Amino acid sequence: MGVSGCGKSSVGSACAQALGWAMHEGDSYHSPESVAKMRAGIPLTDADRSGWLDRLAGLLASAPAGDGLVLTCSALRRRYRERLRQARPGLGFVFLQLDYAAAQARVGARPGHFFSPTLVADQFATLESPEGEPGVLTLDATAPIATLAAQVVAWLHAAPAAPVPTAIPGDAA
Repeated sequence: MGVSGCGKSSVGSACAQALGWAMHEGDSYHSPESVAKMRAGIPLTDADRSGWLDRLAGLLASAPAGDGLVLTCSALRRRYRERLRQARPGLGFVFLQLDYAAAQARVGARPGHFFSPTLVADQFATLESPEGEPGVLTLDATAPIATLAAQVVAWLHAAPAAPVPTAIPGDAA
């Protein structure tokens, strides 16, 4: 999880591969209307995100018990994370922390992505840090992807008996 450009998709893919888990890209679950708004540089509202969060929660709830999965999504507000936790008790979040300048540079360097660089400021304004919440691992998003994936895998292996599904919440929300 984290703001757009923090590396959720790249780190999520590396983690899914290392763990042998399925991965779901949260951006794929946005409505066409929300994608059009983001492409036009219009920030999403909580109402825009509601159906998206419902779809993500449904995905988490329908995964077989005991199966791990990686879900990339921004989960910027605590209430969004709580909605996802309700769907999948024991859900863990990896917070890929990144500063504004780095996020702006990364988003600006993604040609063809629907997320407008003008929305980065809105992401930071919306972000409620998950630090201090249960089941959250905070990492420096500027570290190499392989290092971040290794840290996530180590964190999961240190968790109690059952694997904790990891949400590395989609760039756009």
